[in-house]
Amino acid sequence: MGKQLTIVAKIEAYPDQVELVQAELLKLVEPTLREAGCIQYDLHQDNHDPAVFLLYENWESRELWQAHMQNAHIAGFAQATEGAVADFSLQEMTRV
Repeated sequence: MGKQLTIVAKIEAYPDQVELVQAELLKLVEPTLREAGCIQYDLHQDNHDPAVFLLYENWESRELWQAHMQNAHIAGFAQATEGAVADFSLQEMTRV
């Protein structure tokens, strides 16, 4: 396995879809925290723009994070929020 991986994912909901996106993001937290290799999985909401969410994740390795991305709850989130997410960005990072 490789080095520990940090993921910073920014999800921006359409203004009329904030509640839906937030509810679906919250559904990801518990099952993800139980996954192999998950060290940290924190969901944040912007204090000034409630449509903006940030996931701050730490994983034991990139391989374990990639396995997480194939899980049913991730696919369920994508399906449930189709058309509700205005923008999504993801950064893979390593602590220096």
